[in-house]
Amino acid sequence: MGARYSYSFTTVTTAAIANATNLTNSAYPGFLQGGSSTQRLNIIEVFMGGEASASSAPQIMILARDSTVAVTAISGGFVALLDGSGTAPATTAVVGNSATTTPQRSSTLHLLHLSFNAYGGIVRWVSRQGEEPSVVGNTASLGEVSLSATTGTTAGTLSGHILYEVA
Repeated sequence: MGARYSYSFTTVTTAAIANATNLTNSAYPGFLQGGSSTQRLNIIEVFMGGEASASSAPQIMILARDSTVAVTAISGGFVALLDGSGTAPATTAVVGNSATTTPQRSSTLHLLHLSFNAYGGIVRWVSRQGEEPSVVGNTASLGEVSLSATTGTTAGTLSGHILYEVA
């Protein structure tokens, strides 16, 4: 078993973004990219909790592979090694929700659709062991996934995390 991490995001107000369109910086929970051309990341869990003030804030969230990957001036979110006594690998994953070149969600490579009402609602997806979606490398379209809202979403605020393993 490799090093396991949590990428967490706090109080993100989503924007509805169409497939194959630049994601709007800071208006999506984030992306997860391999730290090298050969690094493999296994996604273990995705969790989001709604913090919207309006009673109807549907979030149509998609975890998908990206057809354009994030590059340069990457920031956003928080990364923590889950095992306090663990040792981080020499190369760590690249995560964030802001970049100079922003990701674009693939129009065909959707992995998970996680819809919920951000007015106090929650959604949690947990992978079955051995069936985790993976990121391989750091180029499109296997080397990065993003979690973002698609068209039909009402702007809503949410927080959450993505748990992943450097395999």
